Amino acid sequence: MNFQLIGVEMTSSLAIFIPSLDGGGAERVMLNLADGFATQGAKVSLVLVKAEGPYLSQVSSQIKLVTLGNQQKLLLSFPELINYLRREQPVAMLCGQEDANIVALWAKQLIKVSTQMVVIVHNHLSRDAQTSTQLKRQLTPHLVRWFYPWADRIVAVSQGVAEDLVALGLPKDKIRAIYNPVVTAELHHQAREPVSHSWFAPDQPPVIMGAGRLEHQKDFPTLIRAVAKLQQHRLVRLMILGEGKKRSELEALVRELGLTDSVALPGFVSNPYAYMARAAVFVLSSIWEGFGNVLVEAIAVGTPVVATDCKSGPAEILANGQYGKLVAVGDVAGMADAIAQTLDCPPSPLELQRRADEFSTTKVLAEYRQILQVT
Repeated sequence: MNFQLIGVEMTSSLAIFIPSLDGGGAERVMLNLADGFATQGAKVSLVLVKAEGPYLSQVSSQIKLVTLGNQQKLLLSFPELINYLRREQPVAMLCGQEDANIVALWAKQLIKVSTQMVVIVHNHLSRDAQTSTQLKRQLTPHLVRWFYPWADRIVAVSQGVAEDLVALGLPKDKIRAIYNPVVTAELHHQAREPVSHSWFAPDQPPVIMGAGRLEHQKDFPTLIRAVAKLQQHRLVRLMILGEGKKRSELEALVRELGLTDSVALPGFVSNPYAYMARAAVFVLSSIWEGFGNVLVEAIAVGTPVVATDCKSGPAEILANGQYGKLVAVGDVAGMADAIAQTLDCPPSPLELQRRADEFSTTKVLAEYRQILQVT
């Protein structure tokens, strides 16, 4: 495989730049892109500020791992990033996460390398800024408006994110909506692995599942309250996979609602797909999203889903409710009703899996090859 830039054929060299391999959706997407391109024969470097995170052990031997000094702060890695770009001059660099995107654009602007810079926007930035209490995230839309026009291409992970970027004033002709590469052969392999948790033994009550960082954005309190309401009429259990700052608050809510025996928060698990495959219903309860990888992961293993109709992603993934019920953000009663209806009348697993094929690595890489001018 060769990359072509401005009509000139060059040796394959793709760099993917992210701060670390923490266990989030954006990191999973960037790793899937690296794996996918490497499998197809490209020379891929995964450039990290810090060589840490639960996904680090999953980096393929086909990928060159580059660490920019293991700095604790992204900005401290700026000189190392400049040195890397000047020395290696990759044909293209894919950047994920807003801070990393901006720093990479600064670096290219400073040293004027020919590397094609493609920034990926994983979140609905306007909604994120409106909701966040962090000054940095409140300022992000302004920083994006100033610096993202320097990018050669801007990839939005959903149409909703693309529309938000246009509304922020970014040049429409530079923006391309490309869904995340979620469905891989490894995902299906991992989904078949056994799960030892007693809740998935035969003749146990159905398990409702959520997954994601335990943070405000994911609004797991609404999901917990919806399950509490559901339990007034039927026996169900709730398991939420993930770790984060809101753990103690969620645990307090579980105790307050008397759900200690029926709600589990096992933390980050390296293979969530095996759990998803055994859940009765998967629920995304977020206040906002950029895409919603977990929804695709759930339908890929044939599990019925319910999601909030948040900005943005869920309505696009579920074709406006065709492949799973959509409920209003924060609607406890509506979520409980949607879960109950899905338990009573689940969709065909094969139909869900066919829909998930739209988000396969193979399909998504073909779209990235178009903007990277890869042959």
